[in-house]
Amino acid sequence: MKTYNCIIVDDEPTAREILVSHIEKIDTIHIIGVCKNAIEAFAILNKNTIDLIFLDINMPEITGLSFAKTIRKDVKVIFTTAYREYAVDGFDLQAVDYLLKPISMNRLIQAIHKFIGESVMSTDSDSSVLKKEASDFFFIRSDRKMIRINFMDVLYIESLQDYIKIYTEKQVFVTRETISNIEARLPKRDFLRVHRSFIIAISKIESFTNEYIEINRHSITISRSYRKHVLHRLENI
Repeated sequence: MKTYNCIIVDDEPTAREILVSHIEKIDTIHIIGVCKNAIEAFAILNKNTIDLIFLDINMPEITGLSFAKTIRKDVKVIFTTAYREYAVDGFDLQAVDYLLKPISMNRLIQAIHKFIGESVMSTDSDSSVLKKEASDFFFIRSDRKMIRINFMDVLYIESLQDYIKIYTEKQVFVTRETISNIEARLPKRDFLRVHRSFIIAISKIESFTNEYIEINRHSITISRSYRKHVLHRLENI
């Protein structure tokens, strides 16, 4: 099984600890060093072969964005930050992915899948290791706390600009998040984007037509831009 060397660069101790805890559970990724600033990271890069850097954007003195511009192109970067507004700058630097703190295990695994796919052709063994670590839940921030939501409980998700509503059979959760970010955290086999403002749980569909999907007595519009893909997916389940 091929393994990849990584370093973590973040000035926040708690953020470093969370990433270390997650990454240590994934056999394909080996942590070479944990750094609190870009200067420490420079030293490790000069002495070791590094494949991937988990890089915080908002750091004192040398920011993650500035540091990323100095990194060799064969070293991939996954940005980590608490500030959503940096995402565009991060992707402009051709980062593999952009993770919003607090980083869940499931979201991290999705980013690592992207990294493996972009770096080399992913092997069956690589995929199986990552799949074994995949969670069946995710966390959102709501009411000043982190709330666990099981994938199987979700009916559908609605976007309201910078907020989303997550509908379950028992409760509706509201969190400050974009629908694109939450879509990246969901398993594609179980969820389907049907509109720029809606994601549905495939297993919760009660009926559908060419124009709408019915879930829990709610009609959700299939937008014209998503219709061909949605109908093809649903008709071939």
